[in-house]
Amino acid sequence: MVGPSPPSTLPEEAAKAAAQAIAAKQALRKDLRARRRAHVEALDPRTRALLFRRPPAPLLALVPPASTIALYNASPWEAPAASYATFFHEAGHAVALPWFADRAAPMQFRQWLIPPLEDVLEPDPWGVLQPAADAPEATPDVLFVPLVGFTAQGQRLGQGGGHYDRWLEANPQAVPIGMAWDAQCVESLPAEAHDIPLRAVVTPTRLYGPF
Repeated sequence: MVGPSPPSTLPEEAAKAAAQAIAAKQALRKDLRARRRAHVEALDPRTRALLFRRPPAPLLALVPPASTIALYNASPWEAPAASYATFFHEAGHAVALPWFADRAAPMQFRQWLIPPLEDVLEPDPWGVLQPAADAPEATPDVLFVPLVGFTAQGQRLGQGGGHYDRWLEANPQAVPIGMAWDAQCVESLPAEAHDIPLRAVVTPTRLYGPF
């Protein structure tokens, strides 16, 4: 007589794998943040001021005419996406920035009506500049996305809040493009089911992709 089948361990194994991926990401973020900071601090300030002023020409093939472009205001060590604001504004694109009602709210986007002027912006719940609450809402067609690390195949390691992954899952038609320093490229990253790959990554020296 054949006895009952043993209970499946798949849910337990999946939970263990997910926990391991989360722990690995946390450790990697700490290492990559330190590496990123050291890289940026080693740059000559005059050289740094000249970087990320204009998107590389091959990247513009991913940007449809008259599309809405989402940028972000960078921390002191992140690649400065907002430096593209003048280029896209003068090319006839609407420019948007992330907007948060509070720390628990989902990420939205609102138009940056007069880029690159910062006096039309106000602090978000973390102190980063964002559009005013009465700025028009926007749904970007192309997003320049911040990151802690990336691979040459377009995997991205973010800050850990999941804001961009959740937004991109709800808006799969949007094109995510990473911006990074060269020191942030790694061979591989631990993956989770909700991670959304990038279509390209731009650094001061090269363009990875389009993928």
